[in-house]
Amino acid sequence: MAPLVPLYMSPCLQQVQVPDPPTDLRAVNVTDTKALLLWRPALAAVDKYAIVYGSGTDSELRVTVSANAAEQQLSGLQGATTYTVTISSQLGSNESSEASTSFTTTSGSGGDGDGFGDLQSKDVTPRTARLSWKPPTKPAGSYRLTYQTEGQEVKIKSKFLCSSSFLFLFSSSSSSSSSSSSSGTLRFPFPTDCSQELLNGILTSGEVDIFPQGRSGPPVMVYCDMETDGGGWTVFQRRKDGSVDFFRGWKEYIKGFGSLSGEFWLGLDNLYNLTSMTKMILRVDLRDQDEAAFAKYSTFELVKRNYKLIVGGYSGTAGDSLSYHSQRIFSTKDRDLAPFITRCAMSYRGGWWYKNCHEANLNGVYGKDINHQGVIWTTWKGKEFSIAFAEMKMRPAAFSPPNRG
Repeated sequence: MAPLVPLYMSPCLQQVQVPDPPTDLRAVNVTDTKALLLWRPALAAVDKYAIVYGSGTDSELRVTVSANAAEQQLSGLQGATTYTVTISSQLGSNESSEASTSFTTTSGSGGDGDGFGDLQSKDVTPRTARLSWKPPTKPAGSYRLTYQTEGQEVKIKSKFLCSSSFLFLFSSSSSSSSSSSSSGTLRFPFPTDCSQELLNGILTSGEVDIFPQGRSGPPVMVYCDMETDGGGWTVFQRRKDGSVDFFRGWKEYIKGFGSLSGEFWLGLDNLYNLTSMTKMILRVDLRDQDEAAFAKYSTFELVKRNYKLIVGGYSGTAGDSLSYHSQRIFSTKDRDLAPFITRCAMSYRGGWWYKNCHEANLNGVYGKDINHQGVIWTTWKGKEFSIAFAEMKMRPAAFSPPNRG
């Protein structure tokens, strides 16, 4: 029988208690020589925090601060220099994982108090981030933004307008400048309409950039309705308070006008581009005081020549007032190519697909209840009633709303 070989018995391992880490480290009030660090303290009790910072060219500096601290002023920094900062918590001889950030000091060329600072990123979505900053005391003609996407080279966007905020558009997996933002992974890096933005993870209604002509085309800022009937609707018209005049000429109706946050018309060119890329459905939402109704159409298309309307397949609660206008070209006060007995756009004070003349007139005079000139949907409220709220929106017919449960 083979001799027994004694086995090595390791000593019992003692469990190490890892301290809870600080989070949300960021730098604000950045000048050419100073920066204020802010962080969210550790949830559990710790003894102290260790801050390490450096520019990569000089040796790193280490600062220890009290466990009660949530900020630390850095001073003696070099101008126009990018610093990397880490912070960790300590409990006894044990140290937590690190939180990190980076920032770039100003050049200081404008003198004391003239530096640019406090760069922050907010409202981060899969494709955009709202950058804001404290402007210099002396006015600047323009700004230059230096940014980097993960795994790619540093890029520079220069000569954009002097302001205190900027909507930064990126298409890679992440982006960072003096303030760091993460954008996630995109299913549609260049969404052609709001339904693709919904599938990108944008679940809240609001203004976004879309690309109706694809990646090579210019972006178009639109308002997306992400709540109604499954969401994913690209809104192209809204009436709500009479703040915008809709009795306008041909060129303005082609280009669009108004404010996406209020009353607006997106523009006939944009409507054509959206409806020509895929089969669309149309939804019209109407409200007045405590009443609400809608009309939905399974066919919605614009023909390029004179922006002729093709619409049909009604369903809903408001009644069908739009099919009457199908196959009609768009007309305005200064361009009516197919007048009947009267020039409809002039008589009813709007731009629309008039026939002889209308059953719907959603671009009419806001609040006017006489002469058939108001915001009208005849099958819901008749022609002598101007509806308080109207919104027109489109969505691809093949779109299936995602499960939000």
